[in-house]
Amino acid sequence: MNEALRRALLLGAVISLSATGAAWSSGGGGGGGGEMPSASAPAYDPAAEYVKAIQALNDKKYKDAERALTHVVNALPKNAEAWRLLGTANAGQNDMKGARRAYEKAVKLEPDNIEAHRGLGMALGGLKDAKAQSELEWLKARAQACGTCADAPSIAAAVKAVETAIAGSATAASGSLLFAGPAAGDRAYVAAVSLINEHRYDEALTSLAAAREALGPHPDILTYQGYIWRKKGQFDRAETYYRQALAIAPEHRGATEYYGELKVERGDLAGARVMLARLDRICAYGCAEAEELRRWVDAGHEPST
Repeated sequence: MNEALRRALLLGAVISLSATGAAWSSGGGGGGGGEMPSASAPAYDPAAEYVKAIQALNDKKYKDAERALTHVVNALPKNAEAWRLLGTANAGQNDMKGARRAYEKAVKLEPDNIEAHRGLGMALGGLKDAKAQSELEWLKARAQACGTCADAPSIAAAVKAVETAIAGSATAASGSLLFAGPAAGDRAYVAAVSLINEHRYDEALTSLAAAREALGPHPDILTYQGYIWRKKGQFDRAETYYRQALAIAPEHRGATEYYGELKVERGDLAGARVMLARLDRICAYGCAEAEELRRWVDAGHEPST
């Protein structure tokens, strides 16, 4: 087991992601990044705003949810989960045009997200837009490819929901509006870390998605989503998650290390050295993340273990 994955397992065992106000794990205590906080941090805490939105959705206070989720997407415009839930909040207010725009963003950011396609299909159906049929066909193709896979029930429910919307009798909001709480998010996160250590990346992504839905855009979750997509060879997608994590927590050591490793894999050694210099500044007395990235930079590729 390499050092990065060993640390991932330890991290999952000890951190409570739902602890409001705690320093980001693997990210130091905040501050000292070389910029004023107003220049380096979002105007709103995206994770805190996300928690507000989840509570508002559960209470069917869709306008409050829309307001909080707008803060999230303004801070993190590439966070697909927030865009999807913004679509839910808009649909709950019968604002199908707003729902369509939000779901389109979610689908663009995560083209394989079943719930995003479900929401978009329902919004298009509510608007009597012929493009709803394309979403229905996508879901049916996914159902055929899935067969009896773990996603089969959710795909079947999505197909039925979009068919109902096209027929003109859909309810306003798509999907379940009873969202899991922080304890469930923590459990899903710890399960994901175990799956990562077993190289069961697709299952780990499912667990991380569940953690993200419960806890919002927490930098630890985003970092491991980036890690998995990197391991799956989708570097551009991996980078979006690392950048989101660092937008929330600019001194997050794990995200900085992994982003530097990604740059090495892309042959961008100059960019990797920038990440290493940032770690050396964050870790004034040294840290495992800086030493691991230094090994990558010195080797010019993934070092042997």
